[in-house]
Amino acid sequence: MPELLTYEITFGDCDPAGIVFYPNTFRWMDAAFHKLLRKHGGHAYLCETLGALGVGLVDASAQFQKPMRDGEQLSLRIANLKWSRRTLTIHYGGEVDGSARFKGHEVRCLFKETKDGIVAGEIEQLRQLLEPSNE
Repeated sequence: MPELLTYEITFGDCDPAGIVFYPNTFRWMDAAFHKLLRKHGGHAYLCETLGALGVGLVDASAQFQKPMRDGEQLSLRIANLKWSRRTLTIHYGGEVDGSARFKGHEVRCLFKETKDGIVAGEIEQLRQLLEPSNE
């Protein structure tokens, strides 16, 4: 998949040791996901279209392979999308100058309001909107 996000790492992204503070990795994955959604109208538009409250996060993890530092240019890609009946798993890869720095994933659900409360709804309609063949 194409690069979704490029970001110049700054001093403010780093911890006292001079390496990226790990929560920023999750912030960048979230930003990349929302950039993907913007290609299709954005989060609010998609939720309105699908009668959903949100495309919410239910799980996230990252494996850090090499430190990232101030001044480096991060390239973040979505490695793949894995769809199930009620979830979308997004796999990310972060690189600096072609060198892998981290891998991560998010699991997201399409949350809908029902008489029983908020539930993870069927996600096939979102898949139809986001599939590459529809771009």
